[in-house]
Amino acid sequence: MAGTAGRDAAGRAFSIPMRTRFRGVRSREGLLVRGPRGWGEFSPFAEYGPTECARWWAACREAADEGWPEPVRRSVPVNVTVPAVGPEEAERIVAAGGCRTAKVKVAERGQDPSEDLERVEAVRGALGPSGRVRVDANGGWDADTAVRMLRALDRFDLEYAEQPCPTLEELAQVRRRTDVPVAADESIRKAEDPMRVRAAGAADIVVLKVQPLGGVRPALRVAEACGLPAVVSSAVETSVGIAAGVALAAALPELPYACGLATVQLLTADVCADPMLPVDGELPVRRPEVDPGLLEAVETAPEGWRDRMAAARAAAG
Repeated sequence: MAGTAGRDAAGRAFSIPMRTRFRGVRSREGLLVRGPRGWGEFSPFAEYGPTECARWWAACREAADEGWPEPVRRSVPVNVTVPAVGPEEAERIVAAGGCRTAKVKVAERGQDPSEDLERVEAVRGALGPSGRVRVDANGGWDADTAVRMLRALDRFDLEYAEQPCPTLEELAQVRRRTDVPVAADESIRKAEDPMRVRAAGAADIVVLKVQPLGGVRPALRVAEACGLPAVVSSAVETSVGIAAGVALAAALPELPYACGLATVQLLTADVCADPMLPVDGELPVRRPEVDPGLLEAVETAPEGWRDRMAAARAAAG
């Protein structure tokens, strides 16, 4: 038993295939670490170096060693996430998702703009006129393309567009030239100073992700400093990481938008027997326990991930 506890504290690596390629990723990998307050997840994407990974490690340590602030709500509304798939598959995902809000990936590299229009049209049809549709370009457009595409896509009554362009200057241009509200994601989570978004007039909404911002408490400070409505989203984690996102959403003073936390549906497996899956478009505020058998089924050699964790800790000082 002591050996198992020691291994949990040192970190256990996982690799879980995704149902559909998502932002070029075919599997989700990371390290789970157990501390006195429970499990934490450290799952930065492969291209991130030690400095950027330091925030992800801080979020993992917070979850494992400190826990999270007290919630002000018992459940969190969520959206279904639709990858860059064809219209028929998009309809199926929305129907199976059980949510009244959908976030649709657009600007996928190698796809024609007409595919974005067909996908969003299919999602609007599946949700009906009362559902909410938002699009996420992950910074894939320049300002002129973003303006042209958002004007075309707004026939489907967009709630907002997430990170249509990569830079703050371009986001500010898009805000001035279209009627579609702009949400900043990468401009928050990858920025040395996330608060520049508001000063630049670059967004109407900020997207908060726990791991990239260093934990629930740092994310709450970013939200307060930005002074803009917030949407909490995931980095496509296991239920361990999703629970941290739910804790953030549950602690925000106001939560005007559905959150992008229903992404366990994108994975072919999970590490919890009672995964963080939405019921009637909401996730309850809770912390699921890791199931030893399910973790073993997706476990991989931990050495590389432990090296990344050590480098992140060193970068954090």
